[in-house]
Amino acid sequence: MSQTIHEAQEIATAMAASLPQYPDTIILIPAFNEENNIGFVLDAIHREVPGIPVVVIDDGSGDKTATTAKAHGASVITMPYNSGYGVALQTGFIYALQHDYRLVIQMDGDRQHDPKYIKTLIQTIRKEEADVVIGSRFLGVGNYQSSFPRRLGINIFGRLASWITGQKVSDPTSGFQAIRGNAIKFMASDFYPPDYPDADLIIMLHRFGFKIREVPVLMHPNPDNKSMHRGHKTIYYVFKMFLSIFATILRKKPEL
Repeated sequence: MSQTIHEAQEIATAMAASLPQYPDTIILIPAFNEENNIGFVLDAIHREVPGIPVVVIDDGSGDKTATTAKAHGASVITMPYNSGYGVALQTGFIYALQHDYRLVIQMDGDRQHDPKYIKTLIQTIRKEEADVVIGSRFLGVGNYQSSFPRRLGINIFGRLASWITGQKVSDPTSGFQAIRGNAIKFMASDFYPPDYPDADLIIMLHRFGFKIREVPVLMHPNPDNKSMHRGHKTIYYVFKMFLSIFATILRKKPEL
């Protein structure tokens, strides 16, 4: 994997040189069996924000996700086996930290996140001087539809995160985010929740004093009706999330 990371660094450096308006910026995409979608996502990214380096973290896919990503201009970090969404994403943050990127855009490789809103995330995180900007599908852009259990879970954990942080959290499960500065260091640390970095992560970021904002974005239905967040029963997810939030509240705030 070290050789792959070294190659990704060289490609990312060359691409970043052509985009002075977005210096030290990188896009991270964790992906698992996204051969049918990743090329579409990468082409759209290159159209909307040409020159920003993109690193796809291939989470042990059994298809041609990695090959397709490389063919469409991305660097690829290949995980030796399927480690899960959180671990794959944190691998990307570790890479970004090691290579001195100061602004990270994280998004999924399943076509749900519209690359047109990457600029909105970047502009907001700079204008608001925020540490983390979350793209929310529920703030008035489009009419996102999901299953009742998922809507219920989003609502419950959104209300809980809103109550604990003292600010409105409308989309605690959104993986379309911009992160900068010391928040990148936090994401790469042992405090990052490896299973489901959702409402618990927002609460933890708040406890560490990071400034969090939400911004309206458009999200599309997954064309394959699957997600890296799936693979576990809903009851298991709810139990794990409540447990993680409870542990986050009780944990003494350490120094980064």
